Amino acid sequence: MNTSTKQIAKHFRDVHTGGNWTSVNLKDTLVDITWKEATTKVYDLNTIAVLVFHINYYVSAILKVMHGSPLDAHDKYSFDLAPLSFEEEWQALVNKTMTEAAQLAAMIEELDDTQLQNDFADPKYGNYYRNLLGVTEHTHYHLGQISLIKKIVRQTGTDR
Repeated sequence: MNTSTKQIAKHFRDVHTGGNWTSVNLKDTLVDITWKEATTKVYDLNTIAVLVFHINYYVSAILKVMHGSPLDAHDKYSFDLAPLSFEEEWQALVNKTMTEAAQLAAMIEELDDTQLQNDFADPKYGNYYRNLLGVTEHTHYHLGQISLIKKIVRQTGTDR
């Protein structure tokens, strides 16, 4: 029985769609953010759009490895979001992020628990467990930033 992988998949899914013990998730946090809010620069922080891109950058990379491709992700590119000029581009980024998260959660759930101790793409990256838990922690971390930036943008009216 794959109880560990099912729990990891649930934990990953919950940070994206709800049900985690923090009561905050990416889907509900992003649902009412406009393109203008998502692209508003606050202080010297990353924008919400850049953080969403950054979260999904690593999810996409892990998803490709899960499909059998080599790991091809570089930290230096993980914040390189092309400028968003329209609401539709912002919504496309959010949709891609949520779709790929759902795909990865489903793939994690199907892993055998023994796979968790195997090297992830290369021994220097650690095992599957480390990477799957890490991408979940990474999402929680940036979700906190997104939540705070959203509040600042709305309280200060800096998106206008």
